[in-house]
Amino acid sequence: MSYAEALRLALRRLRTNPLRTFLTTLGVIIGVGSLVALIGVGQGTQTALTSRIAGLGTNLLSITAGGSVSGGIRGAAGTASTLTIADANAIAKLPGISAVAPEMSVSSAVIVDGRQNTTTSMTGTTAAEALVRNYQIQTGTFLTDLAVSKGLRVAILGPTTVANLNLSPAEVVGTNVTINGIPFTVIGVTQPKGGSGFSNPDDFVFTPISAVQSRFTGAASLRTIGVSVTDPNKIDVVSSEITSLLRLRHQLASSTSSDFSMASQNQLLSVASSTSATLKNFLIGIAAIALLVGGIGIANTMLVSVRERVREIGTRKAIGARRRDIGRQFLVEAIIVTLGGAVIGVLIGMAVTGPVGNAVSVPAKPSLAGIGLAFGSALVVGVVAGYWPARQAARLDPVEALRYE
Repeated sequence: MSYAEALRLALRRLRTNPLRTFLTTLGVIIGVGSLVALIGVGQGTQTALTSRIAGLGTNLLSITAGGSVSGGIRGAAGTASTLTIADANAIAKLPGISAVAPEMSVSSAVIVDGRQNTTTSMTGTTAAEALVRNYQIQTGTFLTDLAVSKGLRVAILGPTTVANLNLSPAEVVGTNVTINGIPFTVIGVTQPKGGSGFSNPDDFVFTPISAVQSRFTGAASLRTIGVSVTDPNKIDVVSSEITSLLRLRHQLASSTSSDFSMASQNQLLSVASSTSATLKNFLIGIAAIALLVGGIGIANTMLVSVRERVREIGTRKAIGARRRDIGRQFLVEAIIVTLGGAVIGVLIGMAVTGPVGNAVSVPAKPSLAGIGLAFGSALVVGVVAGYWPARQAARLDPVEALRYE
């Protein structure tokens, strides 16, 4: 029997019980559709994380103060007063550094504009913040060296902060707002970077570090120092030089741990890539289980079909059909069911990838690699699921099959 003849017989057989064929195919459809959609979501998550970290700054090194200890309890990183503006100025003099932004934080700042208010984080910084953290101005201007040196009460708002005040960027620039009861003039709104939740990079207020120091904290210590390195290939070298400089300035012995920590953009990208890869593999595993269940359904249906068609198999063998002809017919039936489900599953998966990504705030889209993996996996499942029933059918004894009731 040729494959064309086996295909014709398989299609005719499948049409005799369309409901069973559909229910058998449904498992494959769900498995393949899930695989296509979840691979798209996983890749979208990886892209979003990478883009978000890349948008945090240009060749970024972030130096964070150590944790404070009170009553034997150690606080989180950044709570100790181990970094100062003088440290930032000293770092700026090192070779290979294009900009340094000292950052003095106020964790809870209540911004009021008329009857509208919102709570966000406030950071006192300098004009270098725009370069170091890769902020672009949407409307107005960023901080200037003059505003920082004079301690002017001016503020830069993030786009999410502006939206929380029920204002547009054009409306808010030039207006006066109060921050924890102190009036400030809004001089600019940054371009959105995209993000949500606790660490939303679009929800903040920047003011001159001198204004924060004199009106809010009264201290000279910094929580973080942002550093932009001129050459990304020299981040490790610059990091080592900064570590040596700060340990010398803080008079730390060689046996003493550093009272600060440092993270590079490359480290953050590596962690994000590892995390997103783990998530993608987890999602693929879930979809693979669904596809495996679909394969088990195909195997079960084909075994039932063999039992139902024992006399038919015996008759065909009696008139000259060979073992391989019988096996080929059942194997082709399983593959047709699988490939039909795979095609429908791919189409459904492509259609739902975008909506699923939107539901979890991820820019997801189907990929050729994901479609190829899903389709190839379905084909393997179909062959494996159909092999055993086909082998069982081929091995039936024609005499015993004709006697079968």
